[in-house]
Amino acid sequence: MTLRCIAVDDESMGRKLLEENIKQIPFLELVRTCKNPFEAMQALQEEKIDLMFLDIQMPGMLGTKFLQSLREKPLVIFVTAYANYAVESYDLDVVDYLMKPVSLERFTKATYKALEIYTKNHMAATAPATVSTEPATKADEFPEFFFINVEYSLVKIVIKDITHIEGLKDYIKIFLTTQTKPILTKSTMKAIEEKLPSKQFMRIHKSFIVNTDKIESIRGQRIKIGIHDIPVSESSIDELLKLLNYSK
Repeated sequence: MTLRCIAVDDESMGRKLLEENIKQIPFLELVRTCKNPFEAMQALQEEKIDLMFLDIQMPGMLGTKFLQSLREKPLVIFVTAYANYAVESYDLDVVDYLMKPVSLERFTKATYKALEIYTKNHMAATAPATVSTEPATKADEFPEFFFINVEYSLVKIVIKDITHIEGLKDYIKIFLTTQTKPILTKSTMKAIEEKLPSKQFMRIHKSFIVNTDKIESIRGQRIKIGIHDIPVSESSIDELLKLLNYSK
């Protein structure tokens, strides 16, 4: 079994040492090295990553805050020169917390721990499904926010504030109740759709996703949200009405 990993550290020496240590571990495959959380986010979007070695004190955003912003998280091993984030790291459910300089022995121990966790998770994911009679817990609920990359900054998007989203080739516009201008970010409609709860958001057109809670009126194949008049594709109108509990 191979774990695909990335190394995130703003210092070139830190990245080099991580790269050298990773090469010593037979089941690790280094996919990319990243200088900051923004490069790491791009790597996570473009590649299948199983394990992330993450520094904490970095310009722009702490590694702990970056990890909190991720909806889907790989296994994480913190590698840092600071001990004061150790308690917080346990709340983030990371694999291990390594203090620089890291010996190869300590590094190896942490990676084998990651392999053990990954193997157990993989076995659980591939096991036959069973029907649970237990009520849903808070852990089953959808996240209330996510972060997106906007002009080299990570911007927090609160899901309930989204009115609708418009797709523009490789970019999307996110319209919010909290500001007059939409937020423009490089992404696909498919990628943003995966971040949204399907019970509340619907793709009504190839170029539009709407928050059904924000719909004010429907006329023909157009819906109105505030000042915006948004088209609905012919193939989506019946599904939209059904989602809104409307019967003809």
